Amino acid sequence: MADLPFLTRVRRILPNLHPAERKLGELVCNFPGELASYSASELAELADVSNATVSRFVRRIGYSSYEDARRQVRLEQASGSRLYRGAIKDSAPHALGSYEEVDIRNIQDTLQSLDADAVEELAQALLKARKVWVFGFRAGAPLAHYLQWQLLQVIDNIVALPGNGQTMGEHLASIRPTDVVLLFGLRRRVAVLPDLMSGILEQGAQFALISDEGMPPQSEASWHFRCVTESPGPLFSHTGVMALLNLIANRTIEAAASKGRTRLAAIEAANDRLNEL
Repeated sequence: MADLPFLTRVRRILPNLHPAERKLGELVCNFPGELASYSASELAELADVSNATVSRFVRRIGYSSYEDARRQVRLEQASGSRLYRGAIKDSAPHALGSYEEVDIRNIQDTLQSLDADAVEELAQALLKARKVWVFGFRAGAPLAHYLQWQLLQVIDNIVALPGNGQTMGEHLASIRPTDVVLLFGLRRRVAVLPDLMSGILEQGAQFALISDEGMPPQSEASWHFRCVTESPGPLFSHTGVMALLNLIANRTIEAAASKGRTRLAAIEAANDRLNEL
């Protein structure tokens, strides 16, 4: 079981555990993040079992000590699983004010950490590109479509991918050195992300990586924007990401200058003709 994730180990052995160990196993299946937060004796108290039961349990699932299990849980906690963000003692709803405070702080911390020159460089690169590709998976998928929709105001050759049922190979093979890729790498990140970044580089294109703060700086990216995604609840907040996208879209539209205004005017004329709005 050496290479198995923590929860996989617990779930596989759960039916064969003694009652006290099963009680502990069920608790950590529902709240695995508690191992990262509490000592062995504190976890025993939460589960209403003995310290010896905790010791037997971690050995049964393949760890030499509680600290070894705790270390792996902390690593997996960084991946962003919602299960790891739940807490036994945190079942009461948070006040609206706490969400407001955290979201405001996320926006401030995200924007204050930005390199303004990097945003301007990206805006110019987007406008000069033969084609702009926006790749988003999981939480990044709707954000990719949002950014594509906003940039479509001044960039006519821009697509948001992957679509329903699509794989990445066909799109990766179509990327050219004169293209720019906007790539979302938000938790929980898909396993294909490192290979996709390598593939984009092999195609010779520049790419901007938009990630959460948990991803270390990626030097291979032409631009790497790391957004703060803290939340008082079990889900990550993407208010900081939206603030970044708003900045990128507006700066790109402003950098398009007269050419951009011409396209915007054509779009408005088409809207009037079609009576869409």
